[in-house]
Amino acid sequence: MSSLPPVLVVDDEKNMRISLTTMLGDEGYTVKAVERAEDGLHLLQKGEKFLMVITDACLGGMSGYDFLARVRQQWHDLPILLITAYATPKLAAEAIKAGAMDYLAKPFAPEELLHAVGRCAERYRLIIENAKLRQRAGESYGLEQIIGDSSRMRELKELIQTIAQSHATVLILGESGTGKELIAGALHALSSRKNANYVRINCAAIPETLLESELFGHEKGSFTGASKTKLGRVEEADKGTIFLDEIGDIRPETQVRLLRVIQEREFTPIGDTVPTKVDVRIVAATNVYLKEAVRNGTFREDLFHRLNVVQLCPPALRERGSDILVLSEHFLHVFNSAMGKQIRGISPGARQKLLSHHWPGNVRELRNAMERAVILETSQEIQSKNIPDFHVETRLRMKTDSHIVTGGQSIDEIMAQFERDLITNTLEQHRYNLTKTAEHLKISRHALRYRMQRLGIHAGDESEEEMTHATGKEV
Repeated sequence: MSSLPPVLVVDDEKNMRISLTTMLGDEGYTVKAVERAEDGLHLLQKGEKFLMVITDACLGGMSGYDFLARVRQQWHDLPILLITAYATPKLAAEAIKAGAMDYLAKPFAPEELLHAVGRCAERYRLIIENAKLRQRAGESYGLEQIIGDSSRMRELKELIQTIAQSHATVLILGESGTGKELIAGALHALSSRKNANYVRINCAAIPETLLESELFGHEKGSFTGASKTKLGRVEEADKGTIFLDEIGDIRPETQVRLLRVIQEREFTPIGDTVPTKVDVRIVAATNVYLKEAVRNGTFREDLFHRLNVVQLCPPALRERGSDILVLSEHFLHVFNSAMGKQIRGISPGARQKLLSHHWPGNVRELRNAMERAVILETSQEIQSKNIPDFHVETRLRMKTDSHIVTGGQSIDEIMAQFERDLITNTLEQHRYNLTKTAEHLKISRHALRYRMQRLGIHAGDESEEEMTHATGKEV
């Protein structure tokens, strides 16, 4: 375990120092042992790094309790294990309240001590691994990563800035691909927790039977396959932020444990009996309609209200107007750099095609469409022919949307949305040929143009359309 920093042992009994040094050394840990708390403080003030501190409560000079208080003031992330020969429930409670990670009464079994040190080692490894992964991926989070200047997006960015400095739990509700993860990252980056861990977990991507262990950790031997103690992602995010994506997919048992984290700021790892205190901000996201899940009994109402302290609702891409083109230009620049191309812009026909699509997959779908276009394009501008025709997406949307009526809308709004979707779907089916679209809908081209203008639907490439209408052939 040479990659781990040493354990600092503070004990005024020479035999105990030797015993702890030998016990930990046999397990591969390095140890630095000192007699007095003042010596331990001196090492910390010199800048020496330690995995954890193990200290006796009763010491000559400064007591272990005073030492604990001093360390917590200056090195609040350093785990401290307190050992005493005079254990009482009151003293144990005081030690934990003062910031000790655990409390052992003499005489203690070696396994108890090694278990506590093992948890600290696992925590340290996860923190280092998390930092390396962030550095390797070059991840950066902030408002500048949220592209768009529509009124809805400006309001959203202002709200993110307002709530980022609080410690309130945040619930992000929105369709898939609307940027919920970017919002969570920006909340962390703008908060006072930005220098601590930012941990992300997709609850839907982990089997239900393993999710509790992933979130809360487990003890060695607590279930079949638990060959070693594992630190949970919640504890890894201590002092930082944890982002729980697809929160609507967790099962009721896990919901209960998560509720305890929010209410009591503690949890118990699987197979353990001692609660672990944690200071973590929770940001959750889902594309599931949680109020309906509460009514159906699949999501706890008390957990919903605890998560829903502050609610953010990123708009769907189809509601963001010219942001579609702003994002398209951004992705063009990204893929130009990645592929070594020098495509200068997007043609008018391609722009109209991008604006006319419904984008059920939102920004993620637009990113994929622009990546494909950059791959296929051989000229200096993205052409309409290299933007997907979206036939599959259109058919899928027609099947799903035909059964949906959104609550809270007037009948005029519902009818206008239905008409807008019908015309947009039909335009996509006929590759934005107005003549064929009008024939399919059994209306004149003039009537179709009027309806499109009234509903704010952009036509396809006008020059291509007019040429098709004049010659009777598609170009």
